[in-house]
Amino acid sequence: MSVESLIDTYGYLAVVVGTFLEGETVLVLGGFAAHRGYLHLPWVVLAAFIGSLMGDQLFFFLGRWHSQTVLAKRPLWRDRVEKAQNLIGRYRSPFILVFRFLYGLRTVVFRQSCIYGPRQFGVEDQGWLAWFVIAAVVGKLISIYGDGKQVRDVLHVEDLMDAYDSALNHIDSVAGQVFNVGGGPDN
Repeated sequence: MSVESLIDTYGYLAVVVGTFLEGETVLVLGGFAAHRGYLHLPWVVLAAFIGSLMGDQLFFFLGRWHSQTVLAKRPLWRDRVEKAQNLIGRYRSPFILVFRFLYGLRTVVFRQSCIYGPRQFGVEDQGWLAWFVIAAVVGKLISIYGDGKQVRDVLHVEDLMDAYDSALNHIDSVAGQVFNVGGGPDN
């Protein structure tokens, strides 16, 4: 079997698997294969999207569900992860903005708070406004954490989407900035 027939038969699958595991290098190779006429670029892009999305989701959930078990068995890793998390926690916005310079991306950081709107799950730890309404309607007790004196505003998802659209439409002038979206009448 020739290289051309292997690419023709398994090229898109290779892009899915490759972007699932690694990413950029495989995508570049898929783009090259499309340039040479072995694959079609829109299908390469779709295969790369599917592979990277599946990989990101799998590794995110593995980390979310099993990270503490793995780190408990590897104290050196645990110390390094804790150090990295402390740095990221201390420099959240600058950390995100650094990627602009690594890849030449024009990034904007939105600090969002208390978003609500249609299709919200309304569970206690996600979508507190919907949760409060549902709990009140069905007569369920509402848990208030802390001293109960916290003040929260709410941000409708449509307003947030308007902010995203505005940033995209003016990306050259807002790239590299941080915006507080929600968090009081001044924002």
